[in-house]
Amino acid sequence: MSDPRYTPLRERHEALGASFTDFGGWQMPVRYTSDLAEHHAVRQAAGIFDISHMAEFLVTGDFAGEFLDYSLAGRLSAMAVGKAKYSLMLADDGGIIDDVIVYRLADDRFLVIANAGNRGFVDAAFASRVRSFPSRIEREMPARAEGEDRSFAGFIGDRGVDVEDVSDDYALLAVQGPASEAIVSSTPGITDLGTPWAEQKYYAWADALFQGAPLLLARTGYTGEDGFELLVRAADAPALWDALVEAGKPHGLVPAGLAARDTLRLEAGMPLYGHELSRETKPSQAGLGRVVVSDKDDFIGKGAVHAASDAPVLVGLVAEGKRAGRAGYSVVDADGIVLGEVTSGALSPTLGHPIAMAYVAPSSAAAGTAVFLDVRGTRIPATVTALPFYRRTK
Repeated sequence: MSDPRYTPLRERHEALGASFTDFGGWQMPVRYTSDLAEHHAVRQAAGIFDISHMAEFLVTGDFAGEFLDYSLAGRLSAMAVGKAKYSLMLADDGGIIDDVIVYRLADDRFLVIANAGNRGFVDAAFASRVRSFPSRIEREMPARAEGEDRSFAGFIGDRGVDVEDVSDDYALLAVQGPASEAIVSSTPGITDLGTPWAEQKYYAWADALFQGAPLLLARTGYTGEDGFELLVRAADAPALWDALVEAGKPHGLVPAGLAARDTLRLEAGMPLYGHELSRETKPSQAGLGRVVVSDKDDFIGKGAVHAASDAPVLVGLVAEGKRAGRAGYSVVDADGIVLGEVTSGALSPTLGHPIAMAYVAPSSAAAGTAVFLDVRGTRIPATVTALPFYRRTK
């Protein structure tokens, strides 16, 4: 068993009295004070999260965009520089290896952020796809002098693609909530912003500096609120954390852990790998069919992205009372016949009633369908509802 890993902010978390939990082999803060207080702070003001356990891959080269079109389910080559896009890495059988966010840094340079627990799988998949990619693009390459090496090794440096796992070089912080822009824009040390604050859009990024070092400032997040994710060199993370916390004091910023992050993303209807997404899940089952660009040239998994017509599909559930369904609990009908299984559930701090996501039979997936949650032998009435449960108003 490998030793647990810690982010560069371990000392900050320990000083704040954080409770830690294992997450993808990393010891991560699960809470600092109260799950509810941290959740409400993000909805009403702002929270700061350490998400440095996430994995980062740089994809570079003349064919970087085309390579990502081949490797992922979306059309990344059409994305403008400065933008970001949610996408999926699929296996040959259409199952989901991981869900990722891709940032286009330049015409020939992309950043892919993957889940911590899937870092090794994504790395291995990229390595395999780098090897199989040249045969696909050989026809697009200009004619070469007779006898010139046409193998991948012959053009990787200047005509192909390279993928580098840079996860250990960087740290990633997130500031999420209605006050996030006011906090980040007033943080001392953040300078040389490439895009004015008023022009920054959702799912886009801007260049900046923090204390003279490179900073990638992305308007993305996993809470359902406005917010930013800030990528810096690992060595700069403690100073950036301190600066953000100081700037956030007048705005009610609090450190927030994985427990609050989970209830926030659940309210926002955002899937979590290992719960709503897995190698056995097809995109259409998870409501992610829109992510797949099926009319592009061949990509890994293209021939198997569609699930069987009777395959379970992801739905939202709202229940009565205060007892929430948890992952693994059964969803049943009035006769006790099992219709599906809960993947995530909680008593919603914002809405005040139990919510859950679950995979159920298509015949029971229509909004308004009455079902029951089997909560340790007690049937709790619930109703199928459209996702998300919560949507910010501005």
